[in-house]
Amino acid sequence: MAETPAQPLRVMGVDTSLRSSGIGILDVAGSAFTPVYYGIIKNPQGMPLSACLLHIREEMERLIAEYAPHAVAIEGIFYGKNVKTSLLLAHARGVVVSTCAARAIPVFEYEPRRVKQAVVGYGNAEKAQVQRMIRALLGLDELPQNDAADALALALTHCHCRTGVAVLQTVNLV
Repeated sequence: MAETPAQPLRVMGVDTSLRSSGIGILDVAGSAFTPVYYGIIKNPQGMPLSACLLHIREEMERLIAEYAPHAVAIEGIFYGKNVKTSLLLAHARGVVVSTCAARAIPVFEYEPRRVKQAVVGYGNAEKAQVQRMIRALLGLDELPQNDAADALALALTHCHCRTGVAVLQTVNLV
């Protein structure tokens, strides 16, 4: 869905994790970005994998119903040294993608370096740099929590890449 003067494009960024998935939702109209929501989906330590995945799905369904995003941006798969952690991340990511697919919301994937480049201007930026830049770019009163800042950065990256050649370079997962 394209933005119109009456209805901005709404993009949800999701920084997936089993224990603390960041969520950031932005409205974009032309070159104006308005933060709509940001926070985390928290799962306590010791909660079984199946319960964590169910909670992520239920929270994603609730947020989608409440905020009606037109697109979702997620972090691309990366190679980690810890295989178990990578598999748990893949489970959570799969829940997010399938929840969006069930509602016909397109999911776009962005590499971490590309997100940092789009937000900070440097692909090897530290998390604190991303947090500070997100706060400045979006005019937030406080620093968002790390995962929420990453989710807002994903949404912002998609907003910057939504037209022209940049869109053709993304991977639409739905």
